Amino acid sequence: MRDKLRVVIAEDERPARSLLLAMLRGFEDVAIVGEATNGAEAVDLIERERPDLALLDLQMPEVDGLSVVRLLKKDLVPMIAFITAYDEYAVRAFEVNAVDYLLKPVESGRLRETISRAIDRLDSADVTGSATRIASAACMVESAARPLKRIPVRRKREIVLVPTDQIASIVSDGELIHLTTARGEKHTITYRLKDLEARLDTERFVRLSRGTIANIAMISKVTPMPGGTYVLKLANGQELHSSRFHSRALRDRLLRL
Repeated sequence: MRDKLRVVIAEDERPARSLLLAMLRGFEDVAIVGEATNGAEAVDLIERERPDLALLDLQMPEVDGLSVVRLLKKDLVPMIAFITAYDEYAVRAFEVNAVDYLLKPVESGRLRETISRAIDRLDSADVTGSATRIASAACMVESAARPLKRIPVRRKREIVLVPTDQIASIVSDGELIHLTTARGEKHTITYRLKDLEARLDTERFVRLSRGTIANIAMISKVTPMPGGTYVLKLANGQELHSSRFHSRALRDRLLRL
């Protein structure tokens, strides 16, 4: 006989969380191994308990359900079911990539379907690659969301929230992105630059080259270079170089009255 499905819940609203817990306790094939009241707690809980399934609220403040998936270590991403009152485009994305989605208010019968679907996938060993598919869906939905105000950054067992208006530069290095703040603080995240750029305020940030983005408000001096490129001095002392291609857009945005 197989073991029970190990489940964690991440939901910031106490009534909704209590309702989910009560329904799950009525399922004999489920073992609740933890509950989180926010996304940061969820990351720690999932990596500590290593559940089979995580029920994640999409709309938790600061670190939402999408960010939880992105912040998890790749080899520790469980099956995911999102709880959402989200727009239809998000629901369609997760229907393909996640185990399931649940619309609020969650009904017991619908939750039972989610649990059964997760058990079937676990029994069929159809879990390999799910982390990649879910992360891909997270990027797709995030790119259509409102501009980011904060970027959650993993630092050992903590999650630091970096306000985007304090970020001076964003530089990619393979699969890593290095964030440097106005104070010179450095943070590193795993993300694709083009996906992050899609979530930034286009009035605030400008692309300088294939791998570099700068906060316009932080640019203090622009020096023309041979070949039509520029060296940009930032308020934090950084020097960044623009590519020939992106220098054209830079001239239009910054160097014309």
